[in-house]
Amino acid sequence: MAAPAPARRTARCARWEGVGGPFTVVESPLPGQLRTGEVLVEIEMATVCGSDLHSVTGGRPAPSPGVLGHEQVGRVVEVGPDEPQCLDGTPVAPGLRVVWSVTASCQSCTRCRADLPQKCLHLRKYGHETWDEQSPLRGGFATHCLLLPGTAIAAVDEGLPAEVAAPISCATATVAAVVGAAGPIGPGTRALVNGAGMLGQTAVAMLAASGAEVLAIDPHARRREQALRFGAVEARPVGSAIAETDVALELSGAPDAVQSCVDSLAVGGVAVLAGSVSPGPAARLDPEQLVRGLHRVVGVHNYHPRDLRTAVEFSTENHRARPFAELVAGRYRLDELESAFAAARRGEVPRQAIVP
Repeated sequence: MAAPAPARRTARCARWEGVGGPFTVVESPLPGQLRTGEVLVEIEMATVCGSDLHSVTGGRPAPSPGVLGHEQVGRVVEVGPDEPQCLDGTPVAPGLRVVWSVTASCQSCTRCRADLPQKCLHLRKYGHETWDEQSPLRGGFATHCLLLPGTAIAAVDEGLPAEVAAPISCATATVAAVVGAAGPIGPGTRALVNGAGMLGQTAVAMLAASGAEVLAIDPHARRREQALRFGAVEARPVGSAIAETDVALELSGAPDAVQSCVDSLAVGGVAVLAGSVSPGPAARLDPEQLVRGLHRVVGVHNYHPRDLRTAVEFSTENHRARPFAELVAGRYRLDELESAFAAARRGEVPRQAIVP
């Protein structure tokens, strides 16, 4: 384990001022004595997620001002009383390299007790919190983040590139949840992945690693070519004919893609929808087709802590087999966030990296 970096007296945050507003780099004192269950992490790298981009462009409601960013990797600086453990039982201690969940749950409400902590009634979300002058370190676009009690924390190997480790907190863990919701995947499973962005490429790789025969659908030729490198047996443009599939994953949010996933299911098939996080037109669902086909349609939003652990394990074991690092470009400072978002809007690479 590497030694912790020398303690800083202050932290810096890139405060987003709201739709149409700038990012302002703000200096803030580091927290004093941490409370029970809190963990202070110094951020090594963060990445600009699609939901960050949607927030900035007004495509989804987001509190402002605030600190965006929820995909990051960092190193523990300080731990509060009753120090927590990582998901694998590793004690959280200064110097440990970690990723953490998008959400923090209360662990006591009815949803938490029903094993749905990702939909906790008192949920807190990193990168989705209103600016708090007394406790501003609540997002990834900062030098530090103060983790709340109820946050799932996972240790990551020192050899895992930061470009691979940072997206684990959102993209990779979400895909782990989506693939897990699809049920057992194995050799001979016919799988459809609709949308070959960051989540889609990761899903192709995860399904292929389990032995599935994966068809990727995306409107962009470059993404289709990339999907083949991530393990798809075939990649086709939107509107192509699709044979019956056992598993259909919808990761783009496009209404037509949702419909094609549902319509593609073979007997006993399951469609897992994760891309539809904004209001849109309803998809058509034929009840007779659903009943006679023994179909399942499952929604995934946020993810369970076990999915974060699965994502870390998958990335550690597979990052050399597929070109994951190519999904992240740039190394922007906090005062260059507007340039990072401009690059993200161009969409040439799924993620832009921030190195605070």
